[in-house]
Amino acid sequence: MNAAMAFSNPESRIPNPGSAVRILGIDPGSQRTGVGIIDVDAGGKSRHVFHAALRLLGNDSFAERLKQIFDELSAIIVEYAPQEAAIERVFMARNPDSALKLGQARGAAICAVVTRGVGVTEYAAREVKQAVVGTGAGDKTQVQHMVGILLNLPGRLQADAADALAIAIAHAHTRASVQRLGVEFGRSRRSSWRRAR
Repeated sequence: MNAAMAFSNPESRIPNPGSAVRILGIDPGSQRTGVGIIDVDAGGKSRHVFHAALRLLGNDSFAERLKQIFDELSAIIVEYAPQEAAIERVFMARNPDSALKLGQARGAAICAVVTRGVGVTEYAAREVKQAVVGTGAGDKTQVQHMVGILLNLPGRLQADAADALAIAIAHAHTRASVQRLGVEFGRSRRSSWRRAR
């Protein structure tokens, strides 16, 4: 795997046992793609499983970057067997070329996930920051800091990997909120819940 700074919990390198749910978070990018995996137990407690930043600039073409995203995410999914996935929703960048490349990177990531039979939920950046920092206006440094605290990780996290873990945490919070309403979590249920907010 050509991932930069990949860290995993040695106890979590097998499919998730018991009642906990394993969530994959993805922070897509055309230069680096963040990946983070957590386990969430029935009480809502999150545990770190894995995080990495996939460095993509070593490829000779943009098409090969997309292939790297697909291949490496597919390998991570096979190894860690997440049950659900979450990805940051695309935003409108000032540079149209950058927005297009970001959209293509998201597409490669989503294809890797759904090809392995895992459902994907999308979150806006403000939703993720709200869940982790407590405000939708939080900055990257605050996200890195709070993710480290919430998952009891020492040292400073790489920014893309921290964002991916934050997306997984936001998904865990959302599914817990939906379940407290007494409904089964899923894309259609989550959409209904969000419209009612």
